[in-house]
Amino acid sequence: MVDLQEIERVRANADCLCSPDEVEQAIARLAETITGDLAEANPVLLCVLNGGIIVTGKLLPQLPFLLELDTVHATRYRGKTQGDQLDWLQKPSTPLKGRHVLLLDDVLDEGVTLAAIQAFCREEGALSVKIAVLVDKQLPQPKPCRADYVGLTAPNRYIFGYGMDYKGYLRNAPGIFACKETA
Repeated sequence: MVDLQEIERVRANADCLCSPDEVEQAIARLAETITGDLAEANPVLLCVLNGGIIVTGKLLPQLPFLLELDTVHATRYRGKTQGDQLDWLQKPSTPLKGRHVLLLDDVLDEGVTLAAIQAFCREEGALSVKIAVLVDKQLPQPKPCRADYVGLTAPNRYIFGYGMDYKGYLRNAPGIFACKETA
C-alpha cells in the first residue's frame, strides 16, 4: 500500500530541475534531430510503457514523416524506487524484422531495461535500434546501452515528472523534479 502522505511530502519538497517550457523545448529539439535522421527510414516507434507515454505523445505530432507506432512494456520497478528482475508485460505486435526501430522512453537511468528491449528488437531482426529519451541521468558507472537522442540530462537523483514516477505517482508533474528523499 502506497502512503499518499509520503507522495505529497515528496512532491512538496522536490527540487524543480526543468520547467515545462524547458522540457517542451527539449522535445522540439528531439523531434528535429530524429526527423533529420529517420524521415526516410519508415521506422517503427516503440513507446516504452508506462514512462514513455508522455514524451511519445508530445513528440509524435512533431514528426512529419511516415512511421508506425507500437508499445513495449518491460519493468524492473513495479512501484518501487529500486529496480529488480525484469518483467515483460507486453511485447510489440508490429513485426520488427527488416525495420528501423526507435525506442522512446522517459529516462535512461541504469539502462538495464532499455538494453534488454534493444536486444529483444535486434533478436526480432530489426535493421537498427535507436534509443530516444527525454532525460539521460548522469551516473558514475557505465550503462549497458546509450541513448542516440537525448532531450535533457539530470544528476544522479531520483527524478519524476513528464512520465517519470515516484512509486507509481507523480508522472503527471508539470516539469522534471528531483526528490530530496526516497523512502
